[in-house]
Amino acid sequence: MAARSIASLTISFGMVSIPVKLYSATEASRAISFNLLHKACGSRLKQQYFCVKEEVPVAREDMAKGYEFDKDQYVMFTPEELKAMEEAGTHSAEITEFVPLKTVDPVYFDKAYYLGPDKGGAKPYALLARALRDSGRCALGRWAARGKQYIVMIRPVEDLVEGLVMQQLLYAGEVRSFRDVDIPKTEVKPAELKLAQQLIEQQASDKFDPGAYTDEVRARIEAAVQKKVEGQEVTMAEQPETGAQVIDLMEALRASLEKKPAKRAEPAKPAMRKAAKK
Repeated sequence: MAARSIASLTISFGMVSIPVKLYSATEASRAISFNLLHKACGSRLKQQYFCVKEEVPVAREDMAKGYEFDKDQYVMFTPEELKAMEEAGTHSAEITEFVPLKTVDPVYFDKAYYLGPDKGGAKPYALLARALRDSGRCALGRWAARGKQYIVMIRPVEDLVEGLVMQQLLYAGEVRSFRDVDIPKTEVKPAELKLAQQLIEQQASDKFDPGAYTDEVRARIEAAVQKKVEGQEVTMAEQPETGAQVIDLMEALRASLEKKPAKRAEPAKPAMRKAAKK
C-alpha cells in the first residue's frame, strides 16, 4: 500500500527550490495502549480537573494556562497571547549550511520524516540526494510548523533508492552535556583490550538490520490481549534466575568468546481481533 503524504513542503537553498511531499517515517499508531476502567462495571473513566484551593471540579471553559515563575506563583496567559507568540508556518525548509553527516551526533535526533518529490521536483530532488550522498554531507536548516520552529537535517537515505529524510533536531539547550556524567579514569590493559576487540569481531555484522530485532514484550501483550478477548485466563511466566556476576574481567571476556552467539528467532506475530459487541 502506497504511503500517504501528510503535507507539502518546499526545500530551498540559494536560488534552488525543491517541492517535496512529507511522509511520516514512524507509526505511533502501532503502540499498544491501555485505557483506565472502573473495576466494578468495566466502564471507561474520564479525567476530571480539580482546583486545589477551592477543592471543586473545574470545567474546560474555566481553565487558563499559566507559567510557574516561582513556587506556587504563576503568570496567566490568554489563548490570544499564546497564539501571538507562535511561529507562523511557512511550508518551507530553508537550508542554511551543509556539514559532514558524521559530525551530527545522533543524540540530537528527534522525529524523522521521509521526503518524496512533488510535482515538478523530481530532477532537483534527485540531484540533491545524489550530491549529499557523494559528498558525505547533510543539509541543516529551519522549518516552522504547528506554531513552533525546528532545526532540521536533510540527509540521504542509505538504501537502494536515492531518497531524502528530514530529521528534526533538538536544540543545544535540550541535550545535556556528557561532561555531567561522572566517569572515573580507569586503566585498560592491552590484553583486556585485545580480548574485547576479538569479542566485537566475533559478533560483528556488516550493517544494521532492523528486521532482525522484534519487540518480544509487544508480542507477549498481544497474545495476552487475544486470550482475554477469547475469554481465557492469562498467566504470566516466571522470570528466569540470573547467574552469579563474574568479577574477573579477563575471565568474562574469554567466556564470552567461547560462547557462540545464538541465532535470533523471530517470534510469531499473533493477530489481534476485536471482540464482537454483545
